[in-house]
Amino acid sequence: MKRIIHKHPLAIRWFHWINFPILFVMIWSGLLIYWAYHPYKIQVGDTVLFEFFPNSFFLALKLRRRLAEGMAWHFVFMWIFTINGLLYVLYTFFSGEWRLLLPNRHSFREAWQVLLHDLYIRKTAPPQLKYNGAQRIAYTAILLMGFGSLLTGLAIYKPTQFSWVTWLTGGYQTARVWHFALTIGYVLFFVIHILQVIRAGWNNFQAMVTGFEVEKEPAEKAPTEPTVSA
Repeated sequence: MKRIIHKHPLAIRWFHWINFPILFVMIWSGLLIYWAYHPYKIQVGDTVLFEFFPNSFFLALKLRRRLAEGMAWHFVFMWIFTINGLLYVLYTFFSGEWRLLLPNRHSFREAWQVLLHDLYIRKTAPPQLKYNGAQRIAYTAILLMGFGSLLTGLAIYKPTQFSWVTWLTGGYQTARVWHFALTIGYVLFFVIHILQVIRAGWNNFQAMVTGFEVEKEPAEKAPTEPTVSA
């Protein structure tokens, strides 16, 4: 026997799937902008240990000399990203979904247990409702990251008009560093998220498309007749 478990409302699925291509375009266009001035690297003294996106990276993907194109795409999709995020926050607030998404006092302990289970150190996963502790923390963090990207993006985009935002984010250069760091955070989140989706299987992915999961119910055992001993 199979039973249908309703999991994700239509609005949540729309916000999720709309946000994915938006963030992709934002990251791609951000790279076109970053090409014009890409100083960030990990360095000890005069020794460069790691350089983020060296010239060979931009040459391989043909991203050089496309600054104006990158800015045009970035600033248009910035508003779509903001509107989609604002509608998502309003929906989760008024629908009550925030109760299932925000971390609680058990979330960090559960997240550690989830990590141990994913690394095959712990045999059983901790019990959960709609989202486990790790998901609550991750989804809340990505929401805060989106707000941080908006603030630092405005500080970089209009440092004079939004001078108070630029000051709030530590100045133009600091805002740019934070904006870059948040972008790296999105990429890491995408990689981990996709790996987790693959690990969870088709049923979990289907729930974000159709809104429900199909679960197999355990087969009922036939009653056995009592034996009579002679």
